[in-house]
Amino acid sequence: MPAQPGTATVRVNGVEYHRPERPVVVVCVDGGDPAYLEAGFAAGVLPNLARFAREGFSAIADGTVPSFTCPNNMSLVTGVPASVHGISGNFFLDAATGEAVVMTGPELLRAETILAGFARAGARVVSVTAKDKLRRQLGKGLDPLRDGSVSFSAEAADRCTAAEHGTDDALALVGAPKPGTYSMELSTFVLDAGIRLLERLRPELSFLSLTDWVQHKWAPGTEEATRFYRLLDERLGRLAALGATVAVTADHGMSDMSRPDGAPNAVFLQDLLDAEFGAGSTRVVCPITDAFVAHHGSLGGFVRVWCRDGRAAPADVRRFVAAVPGVEAAHSREEACRRFDLPPDREGDVAVIAARGVCIGAGARDHDLSALGGMRLRSHGSLHEARVPFVLSRPVDEGRRRSAAASLRSHQLFEFALNGTRA
Repeated sequence: MPAQPGTATVRVNGVEYHRPERPVVVVCVDGGDPAYLEAGFAAGVLPNLARFAREGFSAIADGTVPSFTCPNNMSLVTGVPASVHGISGNFFLDAATGEAVVMTGPELLRAETILAGFARAGARVVSVTAKDKLRRQLGKGLDPLRDGSVSFSAEAADRCTAAEHGTDDALALVGAPKPGTYSMELSTFVLDAGIRLLERLRPELSFLSLTDWVQHKWAPGTEEATRFYRLLDERLGRLAALGATVAVTADHGMSDMSRPDGAPNAVFLQDLLDAEFGAGSTRVVCPITDAFVAHHGSLGGFVRVWCRDGRAAPADVRRFVAAVPGVEAAHSREEACRRFDLPPDREGDVAVIAARGVCIGAGARDHDLSALGGMRLRSHGSLHEARVPFVLSRPVDEGRRRSAAASLRSHQLFEFALNGTRA
């Protein structure tokens, strides 16, 4: 039975969440590798995050593997692993049709979001994301006209309607023009929207998801990265000053995947498989694929291989791939799902994980790297980008501190913020 307005707890995906006494704002810093915080703390440029870490709670957590945007955002907002919510990449091969499918449709999400659960319990909730590819899944189950929720993206902030997004003028709300797709302003717009909505609506829950443009382009400690993290820290401080419990994590980290000469350190796996087993016998799908080609050129640290016509047996493909220089591991479907808590029906016959500093693609002809603009490729997807910050502005109870010391998953962040900071 749906929860009723005024209930003290809300049950979502088998977890009981307490309604908060103060607003909770969860911020997903896309590409927010722990090294960026380490550099900022060392330079003394993150006073608010340093205070959160000192007076609240700070740890490093395990994110969802593959370490991509969509699976980790969905894990965060549902509180469960990909095996439950079903989103295991940005892109997957539909075995029934043989077609590659973008995994951003709300119909592909198999679990209720915590936001939707709180909305049905009578809470006002907010979801603001940088990338419109996430907006519909994050907003699944929300009805602004019925529940007063707000859900929009910075990327499409000029196309909002009250019926679909909970506001018909996001630009006026923030007081800024629509930011460019490839800019740090796409992220600061999201944070500024969260601040304005907290001031005006006082939502119980807010989820703010940023973009990793900065992290794809600039390493920790560089001038541009430092400038962005200063802006981030200022806005996190403002959210806390407005009385919110602020919880900060990342969907994935970021690694340099370039050779000394600046070219991508890439394994083009489809070309190797075609040469070994015959063209058309396998299909390599890069689940990092999305419309943001200037970020990564669809090259990352995790790809999937489907065996198509019987010429290439999965076990033979796995053995061959495992011996390729630059490949750290090649797992069968069953092993990948067991190790990384993934949905079997959306997993390839072979899951391939890159070694540190290596990216894996399909065929060389499939990747247009001109949009990288000559900058070094920094990307993600492997185990080496799966460790993420886990920071709360308020202390958590001793039981959660003990459990975090043994094992901590990033998708527990809402649970820590709602249940662990009540004292």
